[in-house]
Amino acid sequence: MNSQIIRSQPDLALWLQTPAGQYLAQWESAQFDRVVSDVFGYHGLQLGLPQLECLRNSRIRHCWVAQDHVMGAEGQAGVPGLFANSVALPFADQSLDLVVLPHTLELSLDPHATLREVERVLVPEGRVIISGFNPLSLWGQRHKRALWCARLGIDNYFLPKEVDFIGYWRLRDWLRLLSFEVDGGRFGCYLPSVQSPRWITRFGWMDKAGDRWWPILGAVYFLAAVKRVRGMRLLQPVWKHAKPTSVSAVPSVNSGKSSAPTGMHAHSDDTL
Repeated sequence: MNSQIIRSQPDLALWLQTPAGQYLAQWESAQFDRVVSDVFGYHGLQLGLPQLECLRNSRIRHCWVAQDHVMGAEGQAGVPGLFANSVALPFADQSLDLVVLPHTLELSLDPHATLREVERVLVPEGRVIISGFNPLSLWGQRHKRALWCARLGIDNYFLPKEVDFIGYWRLRDWLRLLSFEVDGGRFGCYLPSVQSPRWITRFGWMDKAGDRWWPILGAVYFLAAVKRVRGMRLLQPVWKHAKPTSVSAVPSVNSGKSSAPTGMHAHSDDTL
């Protein structure tokens, strides 16, 4: 198993403990709780960031939290952890009903391969739920400036430098190429890049204004998609089988007439 496929996540995990990280985690947890509660099936997986309890509200009975084996298999309350590689998941083809990726693609050295692996393990009509940082947001612009400052030897990072932003519309194109159909998405967290709890509270009005006036400029996006398989038709349960009809009498020959004989009566065994 190649340990270099997934970047180390402790930096982002530690960042989630900061005031801005807790603000972000609170919003994302609410989105995951809302969506996973409507997903049904037998097996679910959270890939990465066990600090975010994305499956705590899931109705799926068998769930796992997977992360890179370098970090150890840390689970959650009631959800076992396991070692996993994002491009070589230890699951059979079409064996999972739900996969959640909290900032997983941004920390992967090969996000394309990670998405292909997710598509492989999902059953037809299975769901993938993704959260990521928005490069168009105030946070994204500051992160871009921080990368330029880093070339000059100036450390001005707000988010961990390992985060590699993937645009919302770009991700939708990737999913479409893998035969996923996006059935929901939204943005959130419109505050500037501040870490002071006092300023986070003061800028709280921007969340309501952002949802109304500049919805695509949220610091983070949330996206859900369904795996579609062409030519596949889901079988519906047959609640009642119709019984074959029987003929009570053998038709007699009635020469010169094309109408049915009066002695033949078709009926069903079912009692109305």
